[in-house]
Amino acid sequence: MGELVEGDDGFQVEEVGRWAKDKIASLCRYIEISRAVRKKWLGPGKGGAAYVELFCGPGRSKVRRTNEYIDGSCVAAWKASLASRAPFSTIYVGDADEHRRSLAVERLKRAGAPVVELGGTAVQAAREARSLLSVSGLNFVFVDPYNLGAFEFEVMAAFAGLRYIDMLVHISKMDLQRNTGMNIKAQQSAFDSFAPGWRSAVNLNQRHPAIRREVFEYWRRKVAELGISTSADMQLITGEGGQHLYWLTLVAKHDLAHKFWKTASNSSGQRSFL
Repeated sequence: MGELVEGDDGFQVEEVGRWAKDKIASLCRYIEISRAVRKKWLGPGKGGAAYVELFCGPGRSKVRRTNEYIDGSCVAAWKASLASRAPFSTIYVGDADEHRRSLAVERLKRAGAPVVELGGTAVQAAREARSLLSVSGLNFVFVDPYNLGAFEFEVMAAFAGLRYIDMLVHISKMDLQRNTGMNIKAQQSAFDSFAPGWRSAVNLNQRHPAIRREVFEYWRRKVAELGISTSADMQLITGEGGQHLYWLTLVAKHDLAHKFWKTASNSSGQRSFL
């Protein structure tokens, strides 16, 4: 998590790298591209179109070095849905940091969003959101964890039973690469949260790049067992120095959602996973 500093709107904001702008741009492109489908779920007697974010942060950020202020992902998503004339019927936001979460809720309220606050950890928030979401609604979940260890597989499982569910997920390439040895040696590790049971499915007697590839493929298989599939299109987000930070990819049940993501993701950022 970035440091909280004074913002330009009277509330604290989070300091982020310029890469945050790329992530938010892709999120908003997907929301814009999927507007026509979302409209079908809006209006009286329909299931509604919900947006869920489990690591919402404070809702506004300050870009390091440039000192530019930008909307956080949850606020940007709401505004993008408004601009596309197919506004989300409900915005559910959660964050384990209660202060950050309260700042996001206040900013969303000021932007006119129909916001619902989710308490607790990401898993607890996911379960609460799942209990509140319409089973006949169109549901879009953004999973943007602070690190790989915070991305517990139970989050995926919580939403898998929904008929119409799209999930844009952030997978930390940096954590996968930098901490492979640590994850192998530790009894409990980030890999255990991300892909439970990986040790029994991965050959540990090989080079680290191959281990990382197998861990990710094992995660994809576990996701598929839930009845949802991961997109073949993965957008690489890089840092100021060009270092590989994380991938954005879509997890969804329907081919149309994957087609939307293929268009929304930056094709110039598609590279080999590891």
